[in-house]
Amino acid sequence: MPRSKTKVFPDFKSTSELVDFFDSHDLGDYWERLPEAKLDIDIKKRRHLVAIDENLMKRVSEIAKSKRIPAERLINRWVQEKVQSRL
Repeated sequence: MPRSKTKVFPDFKSTSELVDFFDSHDLGDYWERLPEAKLDIDIKKRRHLVAIDENLMKRVSEIAKSKRIPAERLINRWVQEKVQSRL
């Protein structure tokens, strides 16, 4: 009876050990022993990119930095407030 080509998957004490191991070993030799990955992806959610004037973006970035939030979040918040005020 032929032996399986899949090698025994070692136990790792840390993610670092796992990364070091696969730096010098072929993942394909262990493929069938890996757990199945289940991903929950929401493909309905969309993001839209909008061009913003460079000087305006600099000013927005400064404000966002002073508030300690990402500029993207600040812009989304401002646009949401503006839209809500129009309803």
